[in-house]
Amino acid sequence: MDTYRGVDYYGIEALLTEEQRMVRDAVRDWVEKEFVPIVSRHHRDETFPLEVAKPLGEMGVFGATLKGYGCAGLDNVAYGLIMQELERGDSGLRSFASVQSGLVMYPIYAYGSEAQKEKWLPRLQSGQSLGCFGLTEPDHGSDPGSMATRAIKKGNEYVLNGTKLWITNGSVAEVAVIWAKGDDGEIGGYLVERGTPGFSTLDIHGKFSMRASITSELAFADCKIPLESKLPGAKGLKGPLGCLSQARYGIAWGAIGAAMGCYDWALKYSQQRIQFGKPIGSFQLVQQ
Repeated sequence: MDTYRGVDYYGIEALLTEEQRMVRDAVRDWVEKEFVPIVSRHHRDETFPLEVAKPLGEMGVFGATLKGYGCAGLDNVAYGLIMQELERGDSGLRSFASVQSGLVMYPIYAYGSEAQKEKWLPRLQSGQSLGCFGLTEPDHGSDPGSMATRAIKKGNEYVLNGTKLWITNGSVAEVAVIWAKGDDGEIGGYLVERGTPGFSTLDIHGKFSMRASITSELAFADCKIPLESKLPGAKGLKGPLGCLSQARYGIAWGAIGAAMGCYDWALKYSQQRIQFGKPIGSFQLVQQ
């Protein structure tokens, strides 16, 4: 799997700082040693190894570009390289980290109150707590502005009703960042803790892809949360879309990592597969 280490076809290494290379190599070595040997089993069983959360937290993977609250404060390229190496292991691993960082920690950091930040960011950064992001609905995927989930203010609390679908980490998250329309129709973000009455989850099985990833449905039936659970800085659709911009950046780097992983495996196979008395990698067509 390390056959490409010494091959830099596009001169990428020269563009990276020493810190960026060190971060990438540390995550790469961990993925190769700790994750690659177990991912096939989890892919087959449709499970995710939650025990990786704390090692990833110790490496500074979660919320890597954020400053304070125990976060690493890395630059965006270093964060992208982290996502690249995680997806070399599996898309589910990158998704696990992307959601925790870009879709849970980022909105709390960018839109949350100081009390919300102090409560959740250190716990999420360390991997002690996991989070999820609830925007997509069964009938409203690419059109989040038409969401049906509502958060109606009643006295000193909000009452949530609605359903979110295809939510990574949904059933294992201690906190869910939920996007819903208020009384005035404006979209807002709400922090809903696991175990809150009226909040339930159901895992989705039988997927053809992202099998080594926990994907869930979230349901809210007269789910009551305190007024201080609302993210004060998130107003309108700009809030969740800002989070998606953060996540898409990591996903783009992850796609490169997936391509690198495919190349690694194909190269390794072509060197080991013997046909007509020699490795198929020695044939010009395969080399081409």
